[in-house]
Amino acid sequence: MKKHRKYSFHSRKQQGWGLNLYRNKDEGYIAGVCSGLAEHFDVDNWIVRLIFIAGLIFLNNLALFAYVAAWILLAERDENSETTYEYDEVRHRSAPKKMFKYSDDSSIRLKRASDRLKKAVSRVENMERYVTSRKFKLDKEFADI
Repeated sequence: MKKHRKYSFHSRKQQGWGLNLYRNKDEGYIAGVCSGLAEHFDVDNWIVRLIFIAGLIFLNNLALFAYVAAWILLAERDENSETTYEYDEVRHRSAPKKMFKYSDDSSIRLKRASDRLKKAVSRVENMERYVTSRKFKLDKEFADI
């Protein structure tokens, strides 16, 4: 009996290669490759199919070989398929991990966090200035009347 290592071909394939790459046979016509790629790249199925047909016309059999290779390399999405998520700092939410979407460099993320911190400190300073001012005391006296 052959043991599978943690990162064997079969286990990586079943995990969508860590990039949420699966075939989607529910919406696909032949093997679900085009609809799986469309789901991964967040585009309509017909766009990927059109690109494949254009590949057949202009690249001859290369597109067909690429389709068969994707059929072999991509596992079918099922109810047990886990979706890998990563945090999107721009939108402030987690999103499914995509193939060509890389997070920013750590220096850029650190600068962005530093800028947000400076803005927050500035707002707190403005609030402190207002709370300790005479205008706040006067506004409070009018509010109590």
